[in-house]
Amino acid sequence: MNDDQLQRYSRHITLPQVDAAGQRRLLAARVLVIGMGGLGSPIAIYLAAAGVGTLVLVDYDTVELSNLQRQVVHRTADVGRPKVESARDHLRELNPHIDVIAINGQLTGAALDEQVRLADVVVDASDNFDTRFELNAACVRQRTPLVSGAAIRMEGQVTVFHNELPDAPCYRCLYRDEGGEGDTCALTGVLAPVVGIIGTVQATEVLKVLLGIGATLGGRLLLLDALSMEWRTLKLRKDPHCPTCGVAAE
Repeated sequence: MNDDQLQRYSRHITLPQVDAAGQRRLLAARVLVIGMGGLGSPIAIYLAAAGVGTLVLVDYDTVELSNLQRQVVHRTADVGRPKVESARDHLRELNPHIDVIAINGQLTGAALDEQVRLADVVVDASDNFDTRFELNAACVRQRTPLVSGAAIRMEGQVTVFHNELPDAPCYRCLYRDEGGEGDTCALTGVLAPVVGIIGTVQATEVLKVLLGIGATLGGRLLLLDALSMEWRTLKLRKDPHCPTCGVAAE
C-alpha cells in the first residue's frame, strides 16, 4: 500500500482483526452486487469506502425521483440515468483507487455464472424472488458465498449463505415457493433508514467473509422490526430436499 492508502484505511489497519494484511486482502477482493436500489446503495458506498478493490454493480433500471427517498447512492441530477452509471460515478468520486464495473442490464445464464465465479462474495440487493432464486442457484453451482438482505415497510432481514461449505443452507432452503412478484416497496412502502440499516449489516457481513473474521450470519437469519426496534435471530438448517442444494439437486 502507498502512503495515501495507509492514511485512508488507517482506522481499519489499527483494528487487530484487520491490520495491514487484512486491508491488502480487501484491496485484492472482488464483490458482485446485484441491485443498486435501497439496499445496494449503502452496501456499495461502504464497500467502496472500505477499499474493496473491485466492485461489479448490476442493475437494469434507471433512477426515478421516488428512488431518492432511500437510494442514497443517487442524486437529483441522476434522475433518468442508468442506476449502475450513477452509482459508479459516485463510488469513483468517493474512492478513486478502486475499480468499479457497471453492468447495465440483467445477468442471466452463463453470464451470471461467470460473474459469480469471478467474485469472492456475491451480494443480493435485489427486490424480487425470481432474481433471488436465479442468483442463489448460480452461487450454489459456483460455491460462492452469498450475502442476502431484504427490507420492506418497517421490517428487514439479513443472512449469509456459505455455499462453499457442503452442509450450509442456501436461499431455497429458506424459501421453497416458486417466487413471483410478492410485496414491493412501491405497493406497501418502506421507511427510508430501514434499507440503510439492513444494507450496512450486509456490508459488514461481506467484509467479515472477505477477511475471515468473527462469526458471520451463516446459518442464522437476523430479523429487524424497526417499529419496535427489536432484533431476533432464527436458526437456518440445510434442507435435504431443497431443489437447489439438496440431494435431489445433486
